[in-house]
Amino acid sequence: MTGNTLLLRLEGPLQAWGDQQSKFVIRHTAEAPTKSGIAGLLCAALGVDRRTAAAEWLGKLASLQMGVRVDRPGIRWWDYHTVGGGQALATAEGGWREESLLTRREYLCDASFLVALQGNPDLIAQLESALQRPHWTLYLGRKSCPPARPVLESAPDTFPDVTSALVSVPWRPRLKGDSIPQTLTSLVDWASGQPDSGTSPETEVWFDVPLSFDPPAHAPRIVRRRSFKVGSGLDVTIDESPIQSPPPPLTRPRADYKNQEYRERRRQRLEADRGLCVFCKSPANTVQHITYRRAGGKEQLEDLRALCRLCHDAVTMVEYGHGMGLDRIDPGDLRWREEILQRRTEILRFRSQEARRRRLAYEEGP
Repeated sequence: MTGNTLLLRLEGPLQAWGDQQSKFVIRHTAEAPTKSGIAGLLCAALGVDRRTAAAEWLGKLASLQMGVRVDRPGIRWWDYHTVGGGQALATAEGGWREESLLTRREYLCDASFLVALQGNPDLIAQLESALQRPHWTLYLGRKSCPPARPVLESAPDTFPDVTSALVSVPWRPRLKGDSIPQTLTSLVDWASGQPDSGTSPETEVWFDVPLSFDPPAHAPRIVRRRSFKVGSGLDVTIDESPIQSPPPPLTRPRADYKNQEYRERRRQRLEADRGLCVFCKSPANTVQHITYRRAGGKEQLEDLRALCRLCHDAVTMVEYGHGMGLDRIDPGDLRWREEILQRRTEILRFRSQEARRRRLAYEEGP
């Protein structure tokens, strides 16, 4: 039996959750994920398009109790857009004109939200499965806002209410040295039977319950706003495990052509190979590293092989095809001969086609 609560982590460079104040020309974002936005994300994972969503899925998704914990509110940014270049736009007089529409769109930059969805365990299990293998690309409100990490925070679990689920996940800093907030804001669905009423100062009305995506239509819901304290032994604990530093970026090993020692090794290698390509015996005009472990000026003579440009390019293609690192191909090794010959043939065929194309373009003229 699966749990009754699904926890999502919505985190990315940009997020945008449209609210009822948004117009076509000026698109605001809500301060936190909306129920309509979460329903859209889940429909994308399920493979449900906007035209058929209302018939079967929006009612189920709207019935889920939803709570949002604001771990990082983000910074509000505005972006400038043009829409409909060369597209016919209706005028107030009833005519049409071709014109670009200027729009402004608001985003939340570097925000992080924990979302709890609570409901029927079978529905929760189906949503979890869809989020693990989404049918379409998931995005945080707008298609230009991809998530920076997997959306699923954890496997479904059972909680007595949404607030308990939000408290169960420790707050974690994003970077070393991030200051610990004293409180975290939460926005939780208010349901009939709860002690707070719709007239409580802590409750708000959000018009974001999706009735239809095509055309868009929304119903109101009552949201209860409250704050969690952050700290060990209080409402929300702090994850004090060490933050793993990201691994250093992988860099492609390169030869330092400006290094005098390397230039001297190149000359010595060409001289040792009698100025001939070690693969095809054509005149050699370059050298190939068979290992990059001493690249950058400390190369030894046995680290290099003389090659013509064609064989050099063919060997490089084979190396990249095998995803090789510091240790590369020795062109004189017979086990690589067939692959190098195949790449040589491909390069020659491409060059012939390119030369033919350029000749035809020259003959046809401007």
